[in-house]
Amino acid sequence: MGILRAGAACAGILAAAGVVETAYFYNRTMKRSNMDVERTMKMAGTDWSQYADVLAERKRAMLSRPHQDVYQTSFDGLKLHGTYFPREREAGERKRLVICFHGYTSKGMSDFTGLSDYYIRHGYAMLHPDARAHGDSEGVYIGFGCLDRKDALGWIDWVVQNCGEDIEILLHGISMGAATVLMASGLSLPPQVKGIVSDCGFTSPKEVFTHVLKTMYHLPAFPVIQGADLINKKLAGYGMDECNAKREVEKADRPILFIHGSKDTFVPVEMCHEIYEHCASPKKKLIVEGAAHGESYFKNMKAYEEALDEFIRRL
Repeated sequence: MGILRAGAACAGILAAAGVVETAYFYNRTMKRSNMDVERTMKMAGTDWSQYADVLAERKRAMLSRPHQDVYQTSFDGLKLHGTYFPREREAGERKRLVICFHGYTSKGMSDFTGLSDYYIRHGYAMLHPDARAHGDSEGVYIGFGCLDRKDALGWIDWVVQNCGEDIEILLHGISMGAATVLMASGLSLPPQVKGIVSDCGFTSPKEVFTHVLKTMYHLPAFPVIQGADLINKKLAGYGMDECNAKREVEKADRPILFIHGSKDTFVPVEMCHEIYEHCASPKKKLIVEGAAHGESYFKNMKAYEEALDEFIRRL
């Protein structure tokens, strides 16, 4: 009996520890109030200080262009914010716009500071939304692409209504933003959406957090991920593998350009290969050697821009 009581006590302690660990992980990771940009950057492992000068110059150039705050209401009643950079077309120039979806804990005007130069030079208007629970958008719980893909449909509708039905739209996402556009690829997209660019996108929050727990914290996924999944279904309304990019691209009918860094430790490059293999639509892939998470453009601007040039020409 003593052994049984001791065993039951140990089981109770372990169960309680699992509950505490799950609650800590969930509150730290899935809720807006506990987001920390510096913590995320440290986990991602990319040294952005080496690009400080070029980022500062391109941010200055981007902000010197006319721009305005714009808003939409999400499918579940949140007020979402974006920054719109219109473009005056020259004679004979195509009417094109790129919607830029940022990564986890970032905001609309941050992740595409460098790439804005490319799109300005190529005649694109730009829309930089703040994801739900980020920047100036409302929301308590982070969507991790699963909810944001529906918000993306709202931003696409906003563009068509405000820029005209003859607009040609490109969706470009980085990290969580890339997961967003890949997950959106399985939805019914309007004809104005011509192509999708995914830079270091992940398959699902469940799979990327399982990877992070294992490689960075040396912890098993069970029971943390399973517990967080149950909590998230109740509080945020979606499961952590309910929407998975590799399943959504099986339904895709728009061309997709996949870009990933070979040295990405936050979202492993194997996820890119896996999603690429599942993709049913026309596709291209660029793996940038030596690039960490979100670093591909800065690590090899020439290769990145050439891949974009070729992809856009084919559209």
